[in-house]
Amino acid sequence: MTGNSTQEQVTPGIPDMVKRLRNFIIAMVAIALSVVLVLGLRTSSDSVSLSQLDQASTPLEVAISNGKPSLVEFYANWCTVCQKMAPDIAALEKQYASKINLVMLNVDNTKWLPEMLKYRVDGIPHFVFLGQNGEAVAQSIGQQPRVIMANNLEALVNGSPLPYAQSGEVSKFNVPAAPIGEDDPRSHGTQVVN
Repeated sequence: MTGNSTQEQVTPGIPDMVKRLRNFIIAMVAIALSVVLVLGLRTSSDSVSLSQLDQASTPLEVAISNGKPSLVEFYANWCTVCQKMAPDIAALEKQYASKINLVMLNVDNTKWLPEMLKYRVDGIPHFVFLGQNGEAVAQSIGQQPRVIMANNLEALVNGSPLPYAQSGEVSKFNVPAAPIGEDDPRSHGTQVVN
């Protein structure tokens, strides 16, 4: 019986040790996942914000008159594509700092309404490439890969045609200027029912 009682004491100890090991492994995996999640969701401290780009940008009046070509970006702080492109725009601005002006115009600021109308800004980000005399050479709308922006800026600096002018997706739909027929919902205010 002594052999049996020793065996009974050892056998119950093994499941407790397995349970402790399992719980330890689960705890370690949970800690590791928590660390990965926190690091993954945390924004890096070296990322650039649209506000920082705006503060460091050349004023439009200076850009138009200083004899250097310019990249004008119409943006909004709430625009996720604008935010996503900010690091690329900052890198391009740094790369071409001595050759071009970077102008940032926030579409939420009504001060820029005349420029938004002039350049027909109907989506953001909206990029306008200005030549040395301040005239619009080309435009692009929407998210642009850094390499395309760099190729356009290189051509702008060299005074050659931009290889990716008018890039970005835009709607092909044109709104008719006049009502099409009697069933036009915009004409309902002119009808009188007796």
